[in-house]
Amino acid sequence: MYYPQHTMGSSRLGSQSRLLTPATFATPQTTKLSKSTGVYDRDFQQHLVDNSIYPPGYWTPGGSAPAQPDNWEQFQQILAQPRPSLAPSQFSDKDFREFRERSFYARKEKQVSEHIIPIIEGKTRDAGNRAGGIPFTNLDPLTDGTLKSGNPDIYYGARPEQLSQKVRNDPNLRGRIIPSTQRDLPLVPNSFLAVKGPSGSIEVAKRQACYDGALGARGMHNLRSYGRAEPVYDNNAYTITSTYHDGNLKMYTSHVAPPREPGGHPEYYMHQLDGWCMDGNPETFRRGATAYRNGRDWAKEQRDEAIRQANERVNSRY
Repeated sequence: MYYPQHTMGSSRLGSQSRLLTPATFATPQTTKLSKSTGVYDRDFQQHLVDNSIYPPGYWTPGGSAPAQPDNWEQFQQILAQPRPSLAPSQFSDKDFREFRERSFYARKEKQVSEHIIPIIEGKTRDAGNRAGGIPFTNLDPLTDGTLKSGNPDIYYGARPEQLSQKVRNDPNLRGRIIPSTQRDLPLVPNSFLAVKGPSGSIEVAKRQACYDGALGARGMHNLRSYGRAEPVYDNNAYTITSTYHDGNLKMYTSHVAPPREPGGHPEYYMHQLDGWCMDGNPETFRRGATAYRNGRDWAKEQRDEAIRQANERVNSRY
């Protein structure tokens, strides 16, 4: 049985408690890079790999591919569920032609974000769950502290008031689930979108998605493990990331795996779910938008359930 390495802060629990907090999990230490290292740096991806954060399509030096999350088939079923708002009677071929025209004239990332992405996203149920363009400066470093803070173009999380203040204020947890020092912004983000304009780099978008996805997977893992005797490693994914570039939408899962040895640090894996040429034809657009919206809603369900359980556990202690 694996017992995580204790780090500064875990002693606050007291010798009588067996409950876990995120400080229970070790943080990797590697050779330091420049403080300016970010997703546009060509060393960024290798730094992630050196810290056991693996991009989609990664194969080990021994020639094996990382295992997909155990709930992979569930993802395929969820993403394909029909949405009435995208039926031909609601999103017509004429609507698609207008989308394609907008896509043609969206030359810059800002235009894509403002005029294209809202059509794919559709109406959101709760605007308080959505944010973006906000550096995750409040999160603990994912590696050795040399990377720039995560900064997803769009992310979905929970309203702060959903999570008990007792949990939110735990000094061992807040650096894993509260992205910003502005505390009224969404927390426990687990659905992300990286957007690039037609001349932007898809490789940069993938690096961004890999980084954001690992931050989200870590947050969900720590929240789900909070108040338990041992960390929860079930090989399921609870985080979804997406990229949009030049009409192409791709979706990925991100999940955490246990350390390979006692005292090690967790590993993070990213797998591509599917991809769609959104400006290709009406049916392809409908399938891609359906998958995106279903994935976003599914991520909310997983987030809400993790919050509900954490609230129950912390309330039972007081």
